[in-house]
Amino acid sequence: MIKTTVRAFAAVALALLPLTTLTAPAHAAETLSLHDGIEALPQAAEVRDGYERTKFKHWIDEDNDGCNTRAEVLLAEAITPPTVGPGCKLTGGTWRSYYDDTTVNGPSGLDIDHMVPLAEAWDSGASQWAAARRQAYANDLGADRSLVAVTARSNRSKADQDPAQWMPPAADARCTYLSDWVSTKLRWSLTVDRAERDTLRQLAAGCGNTDVEYERV
Repeated sequence: MIKTTVRAFAAVALALLPLTTLTAPAHAAETLSLHDGIEALPQAAEVRDGYERTKFKHWIDEDNDGCNTRAEVLLAEAITPPTVGPGCKLTGGTWRSYYDDTTVNGPSGLDIDHMVPLAEAWDSGASQWAAARRQAYANDLGADRSLVAVTARSNRSKADQDPAQWMPPAADARCTYLSDWVSTKLRWSLTVDRAERDTLRQLAAGCGNTDVEYERV
């Protein structure tokens, strides 16, 4: 009787194994040409109704190491590493703001830009997300270009505008910016409106072999 019970238990356990190994896998990274990436973006009208910046909680300390998302980006993108003091206070260091091709000494002159601004993300689909997904978006350290350290001046000039309304002032930055914008929208399954897609197509025509790399979340 005991042996029969053990065999029955083992059979049940084996039957359950595929269920435990078939939990949702991570999405594979994808690479597309910039042209194909633009065409892969779903098109929809933008809706700003109900947007509040506070609906995207940031900056958080997700790994509880004492450094919040802003500090993590600054540490990752520093050309010359800053000194990290108590409470993750950063001093010194140098950064390159690629939007305006400017070297910045010290962290105080930098903003951390959401490649696709929070308001634009809301307009493009994030209004339908749960609060936890909006928080994950606002603190996305899983992709190199979701968040980028740039001069406060360039970030505030950009504000919540899409490429139909604003592009980086540095000419050499523009193809990189388009690739970063499209990859972020693909990563988060965000939409584009007609004017945005038309502008992306037009600007991408001058970007040669630029690729878009992303991993959906």
